[in-house]
Amino acid sequence: MTSMSDRTLVDFVKVLRTAELKVSPAETLDAMQAMDVVGYEDREFLKNTLSIVLAKNPEEKEAFDTCFENYFSFDKFQETETENITENTNEFDEDGEFDPDGSPQGGGKSSGKGMGQGGGGREDDDGDELESTSSLGKLLLSDDNTELMIAMAEAGRKVQVNQIVVFTQKGLYTRKIMDAMGLAELQQEIADLQSTGEAQRLNLAGKLTRASDRLRDKVRDYVEKQFFLHADESGKQLREELLKKVKLSNLEKRNFKDVQEIVYKMAKKLIAIHSRRRKQFRRGHLDIRKTLRHNMQYDGMFFDLKWKSSKVDRPKVMCICDVSGSVSNYSRFLLMFLYSLAEVLPKVRSFAFSSDLGEITRLFEQSTLEDAMAKTMRDYGNGSTDYGQMFQDFKNHCMDDVNNKTTIIILGDARNNFGEARDEILREMYDKAKRVIWLNPEPKMSWTVGDAEMKKYAPCCHQAEVCNSLVHLERVVSNLLRAAT
Repeated sequence: MTSMSDRTLVDFVKVLRTAELKVSPAETLDAMQAMDVVGYEDREFLKNTLSIVLAKNPEEKEAFDTCFENYFSFDKFQETETENITENTNEFDEDGEFDPDGSPQGGGKSSGKGMGQGGGGREDDDGDELESTSSLGKLLLSDDNTELMIAMAEAGRKVQVNQIVVFTQKGLYTRKIMDAMGLAELQQEIADLQSTGEAQRLNLAGKLTRASDRLRDKVRDYVEKQFFLHADESGKQLREELLKKVKLSNLEKRNFKDVQEIVYKMAKKLIAIHSRRRKQFRRGHLDIRKTLRHNMQYDGMFFDLKWKSSKVDRPKVMCICDVSGSVSNYSRFLLMFLYSLAEVLPKVRSFAFSSDLGEITRLFEQSTLEDAMAKTMRDYGNGSTDYGQMFQDFKNHCMDDVNNKTTIIILGDARNNFGEARDEILREMYDKAKRVIWLNPEPKMSWTVGDAEMKKYAPCCHQAEVCNSLVHLERVVSNLLRAAT
């Protein structure tokens, strides 16, 4: 049977996964074993131990620290000075009369502890201590704040507070947790005490009411923290998924920062997938020569098998982006994508054009992304689009650098303002390069409408497809990396 500590750890792992930490089932089991070894007494020691097991790089460790502090944090149930004043001004005298001075007439006031500011109740007329009969009332009037926090957490788990989705559900889950902790029984006890009209019972009812109100405030804070742990990250993920699918031309300027962060995350994901050795081993193709040579020491017995392998070099990528007004956003994010992948694709050369072609590789290396984009749009984004002139410039200045290891990516809508297409130069690029990929942000039905020249350009490309969202860009770059590793 699963222990409470194991359930707590499983819930914590869910929070980590929501915060985009990749925690495997095996790592979760390792964390459980680590918790059994180190115990729970030293919070900092436990935090460091779990960090070693569950976080694998500096970025994940930073996210882990934030999640740990938020998940394993409870505010102590402390009364403020205002609450003490409120309690003092709600006392009754022995005849059941309200005392405006805040002190019971003829009876001493016991010192308070815990949420109820009392050690479990008051004395009745016979001198016996008057105690709460409900389980929640006893807990509220006790001095055991730890048990109260545990009860709250258990009630939260019972009502599945980690499934909270929107902030407006805070009141709903607060009520559910209070009910799970025994609010109905407590309210009935308070009603019974108030119905007697006796001073001691009225005082006890007042204490339980105030303690219940303070508990509700703490439960509300607890639910709010659970929202920020679970729903807030889920909402962020939902927003990111929507931004991945929306057309880049429809993005507003206020979304650029979010999209830039998404591009960075997607690039890091692709790097993690494709950063492998540059040699691809084809198991099943036995290298007889190497096997015989390495096993001569074993008198011909094949103890050390050698397999044939083929070396796969990283490709040289040349990216040509139309930065005219209609497609500038697409170019911006493709360039952002490629430069985020410098760890895997170190040989990226980038070019921009509206009519005349210019290389912007050094500009991106020496400037921040925002400055480089602004300078690119300023220098190359004006003027009418002329693909024929772009191809001629590429032939004059770059064609000698193209070989059978070069991948050429062209991003543009192929709308040439009825100018000369010069598709024969693109055919020459096709013959010399390893691959020519054309990414068109327009739907295919528009490729042959008006001044579009895709009907001439598409046959001169190894791959031509629609690309107008981050999902499309990710797929193209992933395919590019798959061929590179």
